[in-house]
Amino acid sequence: MTRWLVTGAGGMLAHDLLLQLAGADVTALTRAELDVTDPEATRAAVAGHDVIVNCAAYAQVDAAESNEGAAFAVNAVGAANLARAAAAAGARLVHVSTDYVFSGEVFSGEASRPYAEDAPLAPRTAYGRSKAAGEWAALASCPRTWVVRTAWLFGAGGPNFVTTMARLAQERDELTVVADQFGQPTWTRDVAAAIVRLVARDAAYGIWHATSQGQASWHDFAQEIFRLRGLDPERVRPIASVDYPRPAPRPAWSVLGHERWRAAGMPLLPPWRENLARALPLVVPTTPR
Repeated sequence: MTRWLVTGAGGMLAHDLLLQLAGADVTALTRAELDVTDPEATRAAVAGHDVIVNCAAYAQVDAAESNEGAAFAVNAVGAANLARAAAAAGARLVHVSTDYVFSGEVFSGEASRPYAEDAPLAPRTAYGRSKAAGEWAALASCPRTWVVRTAWLFGAGGPNFVTTMARLAQERDELTVVADQFGQPTWTRDVAAAIVRLVARDAAYGIWHATSQGQASWHDFAQEIFRLRGLDPERVRPIASVDYPRPAPRPAWSVLGHERWRAAGMPLLPPWRENLARALPLVVPTTPR
């Protein structure tokens, strides 16, 4: 039986990955149980496992702007530690990454094209730089590595945009949401299933994009949450990014391409609206008022 190790096991994606792996031989370690920045502890944790899934991350995008060293320690050094330990143990590594490794800028003529798996990296934030370094470290240190980029995640295992919108719908008559940033709302359960599928099929190593099909703005996403919950979507008003400044610039374009799945003859993740409709009763089970 394949022996799995999941790091960052307290996070939202890991929550659904562990559900996917129910019945398997799995060691799940939270941040408190394994500090991936400690090479000796990481080496000891990896020993005896066949597949390592690295969900550990410093994911506080705004906080990373003033704590880049802390973000780099987890997202880059931690990834390198895991990759070296996996290589030494003869294990395979799944390293979870992000759309923030790209610039996210909308250029003339390019806004309609999703980022390909081999598109040049150009991170504009401390978080993005640390994750880009982590990708490089994982691929360079462990030859049997899948880098799985994902984005705009929501799920039952932690706070996220869907739960925030559901809460605000109860608290406010009207709310404003950014309408000029585009991405792919993606259910963590589908990403978890994609990770298991990559490993089970022993797919080619390298970079894969695990996001839903289609695209939406945050405003589109919020309105669809309201509609599916039987609420008036017009209560969600659009605003521009400049009206909601953040310490770290948010990508205007976070749409990722899925050509590698097609080329491998493997199923893509479903369209985002379909995902959201399936997920919503599980992510926000309460009845709206």
